[in-house]
Amino acid sequence: MGIATRRHLLGMGDLDPADVERILETAAGFEDVVERDVKKVPTLRGRTVVNLFYESSTRTSSSFELAAKRLSADTVSVKAAGSSVDKGESLKDTIRTLNAYRPNIIVIRHPHIGAAQLTARWSDAHVVNAGDGKHQHPTQCLLDLYAIRKRLGRLRDVKVAIVGDVLHSRVARSNIEGFRMMGLDVTLVGPPALIPPGIEATGARVADDPAAMAEADVVYVLRMQHERMEPGQNFVPTLREYARVWGVSGRRLRPGQIVMHPGPMNRGVEIAPDVADSGASLVEHQVEAGLVVRMAVLYDLMTRPTIGEVIDLRERTGEWGAA
Repeated sequence: MGIATRRHLLGMGDLDPADVERILETAAGFEDVVERDVKKVPTLRGRTVVNLFYESSTRTSSSFELAAKRLSADTVSVKAAGSSVDKGESLKDTIRTLNAYRPNIIVIRHPHIGAAQLTARWSDAHVVNAGDGKHQHPTQCLLDLYAIRKRLGRLRDVKVAIVGDVLHSRVARSNIEGFRMMGLDVTLVGPPALIPPGIEATGARVADDPAAMAEADVVYVLRMQHERMEPGQNFVPTLREYARVWGVSGRRLRPGQIVMHPGPMNRGVEIAPDVADSGASLVEHQVEAGLVVRMAVLYDLMTRPTIGEVIDLRERTGEWGAA
């Protein structure tokens, strides 16, 4: 079996703590780029980034596209609606079509778990998972880590309460894995029906009492993922009852806590408007972090060699002698 010459970001398991630190530091370096008048660097000039989105998106889609343009890459954005997908084209044939254009990176969002892994198998490009079903959303985790560290100045031992529909949330799965990797303390808070069985095996604690939010430094709010629920499934009596018991409102927060949400928000359901618009909210900062972090991810994939590439280079340059 040959050694891989392409690197991907399909889930947080593709990274170790050193990788995360490198990406966060690179993102911090890109802060200056997005603040200046000419918001471009020539880093990826002549490279092509394809954004392939089978699901609706505002933040993730726009920030990946803008991140590529800030790095001077050529971009192609393909939405399922209005493309050949509407005519029944399979994911495999779509990837084969795009692969003919020799893209360097494919960013894919898809409603089915494993779509990013299949894209990596079928394409010669580096692949970034921008969300596959309820599986993973690694760049959301990275931008959340960046926003937390920027506000609190640290990651280790930060207490995070992830509140709401953990069962259907790819953000929750990536964040549990990434937060635990980087030393954050994670508690999952929500109705028992919306907490995956056996999730304690990840090292996260589970609380079915909304009062557990009070112990956290960061209250991370999730929306109800109705699009991932089977028709007729009812995990809570009503949305009004859910908001009353589990909704994050000002009365639940103590001074000094910060509130995060991956968006889109359902105001008045999982989060009260006064909290969403308060100084405790990091929601806009998460959006800002998304741009520089995704710039860092694209840069890292294109500029950091794989083990296979290092071995190939050393063999071709004669750096390694005969054994």
